[in-house]
Amino acid sequence: MRLGDLALPATVGGAGRTHGTVLFAHGSGSSRQSPRNQMVARHLQDCGFATVLLDLLSEQEEVGDAKTGRYRFDVGMLTDRLTAAIDWLLARPEQYPGNLGLFGASTGAAAALAAAARRPEAVRAVVSRGGRPDLADQALAQVWAPTLLIVGGADQAILELNRQAEAVLGDRARLVVVPGATHLFVEPGALEQVADLAGDWFDLYLDPDGPVLDDFPEVSR
Repeated sequence: MRLGDLALPATVGGAGRTHGTVLFAHGSGSSRQSPRNQMVARHLQDCGFATVLLDLLSEQEEVGDAKTGRYRFDVGMLTDRLTAAIDWLLARPEQYPGNLGLFGASTGAAAALAAAARRPEAVRAVVSRGGRPDLADQALAQVWAPTLLIVGGADQAILELNRQAEAVLGDRARLVVVPGATHLFVEPGALEQVADLAGDWFDLYLDPDGPVLDDFPEVSR
């Protein structure tokens, strides 16, 4: 994907499907090659969504970040790039339906939330997996898209940060705890629960005439 003078690697699946498009923002030290996000993307494609797994760092930046960690917590830069990617997708409605959702993991969730605050007319739903919503800073209070915060029950530090984020987001958010899961959801069945929850959330909220937040079923909290 070319964003101005910057070319970022991306993997597209299910382009042209009518349910909507989900743009992935990966977490610190991760990429579009993440087997976890690839698994979730495949499930969303099966649900009828187009998916775009975008690396927010160039290949050269990835090499440098692996050594220094310089870029992975630069949420402002990541948000700028994710917002540019949103605009790129919106300019191609024949390939990517305009009802857009964001799926963010770890630090990528902060960028997804901040980008949703910048493009409230475009981003209809956000899902965060093991996210760091605290890194979105003041933008968090400006997010109007229905937001699903998924956290592993054994990921106590991240769980507390997401509880605080839920309080800021208020009625616009749901916090779902996957019992016994750690930060990467490697436990049997944990990632499948994440994929199912994400699919249900996007099914509800990418429809511009869809239901309100309270219609999402109650789950473990």
